[in-house]
Amino acid sequence: MNTLRLLTALALTGSLVLGATWFMNDGRWSVHAEVGSTTTDGARTPLYYRDPSGAPLWSAGPKKDDRGRDYLPVYDDDQTTAAATKPPQAASSRKILYYRNPMGLPDTSPVPKKDPMGMNYVPVYEGDDVDDGTVKLSPGKIQRSGVRSEPVARRPIRVLVKAPGTIQLDERRVSVIAMRAESFVQKIADVTTGTRVKAGQPLMEIYSSAVASAAAEYLATITSKTVGSVEVYGRGSRQRLVNLDIPEQVIAEMERTHVAPVTIHWSAPRDGIVLERNAIEGMRANPGDALFRIADISLVWALVDVAERDLGNIAVGQSVAVRARSFPGRVFTGKIVVIYPQVNRETRTVRVRIELANPDAVLLPDMYVDADVDTADGAPVLAIQDSAVLDTGTRQAVLVDKGDGRFEPREVKLGRRGGGFIEVRDGLADGEAVVTSANFLIDAESNLKAALKGFAEAAPQASDAGHATGEHK
Repeated sequence: MNTLRLLTALALTGSLVLGATWFMNDGRWSVHAEVGSTTTDGARTPLYYRDPSGAPLWSAGPKKDDRGRDYLPVYDDDQTTAAATKPPQAASSRKILYYRNPMGLPDTSPVPKKDPMGMNYVPVYEGDDVDDGTVKLSPGKIQRSGVRSEPVARRPIRVLVKAPGTIQLDERRVSVIAMRAESFVQKIADVTTGTRVKAGQPLMEIYSSAVASAAAEYLATITSKTVGSVEVYGRGSRQRLVNLDIPEQVIAEMERTHVAPVTIHWSAPRDGIVLERNAIEGMRANPGDALFRIADISLVWALVDVAERDLGNIAVGQSVAVRARSFPGRVFTGKIVVIYPQVNRETRTVRVRIELANPDAVLLPDMYVDADVDTADGAPVLAIQDSAVLDTGTRQAVLVDKGDGRFEPREVKLGRRGGGFIEVRDGLADGEAVVTSANFLIDAESNLKAALKGFAEAAPQASDAGHATGEHK
């Protein structure tokens, strides 16, 4: 009990000497001070301060622990204390340059330190630094990290551009039946909206006084026995019937029978589907009124919206696979025929027209489809796996495997991406090995940014900053 009281009193009065040894002689306590020790802090400048309890905690300046005790100073010539308080690495025969962050962060310390997770900073010895920008790892660390490398090779890049769209009619395959003179609809065939019709199939019968007059005039000229200007006049009469859009078969029948019909049979001009039927029996049709609208859907368009960022990968003539959402197991093949020269300012997309064969007429107007544009040109290019790229957003780099556990960070310029590979346009040569797996662990271990700039330049700056900022834990 007396011993405890004595030690406590000595600590409170500040008479404990740093680096001194206390021992009992004939029942009395004596002190033996180590060479170079002092009881005053002003005689020498401490290198750093250590935890009074012996825990592996250090500080660059004076500090108190959580119990209010002062950290103990460590001096340059205090070999016994320094060796006891420094981690095992400090006792190495090699000179320690500085201590680096164990997680690879750009942070160094001139004295031992712990990171916020309680991990000791790793010492960097003289000779460990390399000035060629490479990073060296031990074989055991490479094996534990699962590092794998793959040589750079030439291969075709298959870039698949996906875009949604809709089916639209081919504008060149739509016909409208309209009267060019005042007419009356006498009779309509059994044709309704949605009916599939064939070219030449009867649609309706109409009566028009203008058509009847032109037909009678034409018959009069071709049946006249007068020679001379009759032939020229007959050609003019026939052209009048053509201008009134009289079907060719009706005119041919008049020339054969020499009889002017009272009503004209109007037929479908093409194969297709009746999209509109506005004709009603007995109605009066004015010039320009559309009575029928027929579309041929054996060939349709797929209008898809390609993202602006993919515009450089597509071109006219590329093959496209189109899948209709109504037929998920079926693929329709077509080609790009038009890239519209306009960008939608709201969606930032460009419209692309694809022609599709539709022999069984299952693709209908306004049907939703998904298009896959295959942009592969077949020419092999220098490519690496996409997992090999360390992308910071403003710069892309890879880790080149130099052998013997050495890895070189190298900036590259990339091109097209697709199929799990990326085109390399600059920075790598054919056959060089790049890290494809666990490269982020190497990046963290080596501190890619510090490796590119050189540890030799970073160490002195970090040392000056460590003495100026103070506390190190």
